[in-house]
Amino acid sequence: MSKTSMKAKQLASQLIPRYFKFFPTLSTDAFHAHVDCIEDGDLGVRVQAIRGLPLFCKDTPDMISKIVDVLVQLLNTEEPVERDAVHKALMSLIRQDPKASLTALFTHAGVTPTTDDQIREKALNFIRDKVFPIKAELLKPQEEMERHITDLIKQSLEDVTGEEFKMFVDFLTSLGIFGGKAPQERMQELVEIIEGQADLNAQFDISDTDHIDRFISCLQLALPFFARGAPTSRFLNYLNNHIVPVFDKLPEERKLDLLKALADISPYTTAQEARQMLPSIVQLLKNYMPARKTAEEMNFTYVECLLYAFHHLAHKVPNATNSLCGYKIVTGQPSDRLGEDFSEVNKDLTERLTTVEDLTKTTMKKLTQGMSELNKAMSAAKTDEEKGSIKTKKQNTTSGLRTCNNILAMTKPLHAKVPSFIGDTNMNLSWKEVTKPLASATTTTIGNRGKRPANSNNGSGNNGTAKKRRGSSGMPTQLVNKAFEGISSYGSGGGNRSQGRRRGGRGRGHW
Repeated sequence: MSKTSMKAKQLASQLIPRYFKFFPTLSTDAFHAHVDCIEDGDLGVRVQAIRGLPLFCKDTPDMISKIVDVLVQLLNTEEPVERDAVHKALMSLIRQDPKASLTALFTHAGVTPTTDDQIREKALNFIRDKVFPIKAELLKPQEEMERHITDLIKQSLEDVTGEEFKMFVDFLTSLGIFGGKAPQERMQELVEIIEGQADLNAQFDISDTDHIDRFISCLQLALPFFARGAPTSRFLNYLNNHIVPVFDKLPEERKLDLLKALADISPYTTAQEARQMLPSIVQLLKNYMPARKTAEEMNFTYVECLLYAFHHLAHKVPNATNSLCGYKIVTGQPSDRLGEDFSEVNKDLTERLTTVEDLTKTTMKKLTQGMSELNKAMSAAKTDEEKGSIKTKKQNTTSGLRTCNNILAMTKPLHAKVPSFIGDTNMNLSWKEVTKPLASATTTTIGNRGKRPANSNNGSGNNGTAKKRRGSSGMPTQLVNKAFEGISSYGSGGGNRSQGRRRGGRGRGHW
C-alpha cells in the first residue's frame, strides 16, 4: 500500500476490519495490509487504522490476544492523538471481552527475558490509570473476574519495583473478595503474596540493605491483614531468627525503621510467638535502657518502640516475664518458675526503668522550655523561610514530647511485682500522629562514651540522630535543634523508601 493515496489508506482502514470475516482465505494478507496502515507515516491514517482494530474481534474473538499485543506495542507512541486512540481501542476490547483482553494485557505486565521495560511501564500505567478505576464495570461476574485478575496479578509479581508492588496490593485490597467481610483465608492469601516479595526464604545478608528495606516495607503493607486475622508467624520468625540476633550490626539508618515495624506487628502475635520473641526484646531493652545516668547513650524512640513491643508480647504470656524480668505472676503453670530466685534480674530492670524515667522527665522539661522559645521565635519570624524552619522544629519537639509521655506511661506499671501489661492499641505511638514525614528519632547522649553516627541518612530521611550531652548548658532551642534532627520515612506506604527492585539481573534499582 506504499503507493496508495492517503484517502485510500484511510478508507482501507475502515473497510478491512468491517469485511474481514467474509474473506477467510485472505485474512492474513488483509491483516498485514491493516498493520501497514498502522505503521504509515501519516498520523491520520495511523489513527484511523488503530480505531479499526477492535472491529476485527467482534466476529473473530480468537484474535483478541493478537490485537491487544499490537495495541500494547503502540502505547509507546508520543503522539497524544494516536495514544488516545490506542487507549480507546484497548478499552473497547476490554469491555467487549474482559477476561480474554485482560489476560492478554497482563502478559505485558510481567517480566520475561525479552521484556521491553518501556512497553511494560506503559502497560502498567494503562492498567493503573484506565483499568483499575472502573473495575466495578469490567469485573463481571464479580467474584469470578476478581479471582481471575488476582491470579493475573500474582503471575506479574516475579520482578516488580516497590512502587509497582504497592499499586497491585492496594488494588487487590479494593476488590470485594478481599473486602471487609472476607474470611481470614483471604487475608492469609494477601499476606502470602507479600511474604513472597519479602524473600523470607532467603538467607539474611546484613550488607543487603535492599532486602532490609523490602522486609520493612512488606511488613508494613501486611499490617492491616494481620489486624484482620492473618498469621504473623513467618515475618516474626524471620525477624526473630535472622534480624534481631544481628541488630547491633545493622546500618544505623535501618534500626529505627525495624524497631517501629516490630512495635507495629507486636499486637498481632500469638501467645506462642510472643513467648519466642520476648527474650530477644528484653535483651534489646537492656541494650538501650541505661543502668545508670552516665557513660551510656539512650535513644528515646528506640526505647518507646521496644517498650511497646514488650508490653504487647508480655500481655499474651505474662508469666514468661517472671524469669526474664523477675516478676511474680501466677498462672498455675510450671512456666511460672516461682520457686526460682530472679531478684537480681528484677533489681537490674528496676534500676534501668528508674534511669529511663529520670532522663525522660529531664528531657521533657527541656523540650517544654524549648517549645516556649520556639513560640517566641515564631512570633518574631519575618520571612516564610524562618517560619517554615521554626514550624518543623515545633513539630519535631511535639513528636519528642509524645515519645517521652509514651515512655513514662509504659514504664510506670513495670515497677510492680505483678505488673499490668498494655494489651490494646489505644496508645498513639509518637510517629503515628505526624501527618507529614517528620517522625523524629529522639536521641540524647549521657556522658561521652560510645557515640553513634549522627548523620546516618540513606537518602530517604531515615533516623539521623543527634545528641545533647547531659549537664551542658545549651539553650532549650539548641536542645530542640539537636535532639530531634532525625526524620524517619517509616510509615509512608512502603513504596516511598525507594523506587525499584533488583532481581534476576534486570538492574531496576533498589526496593
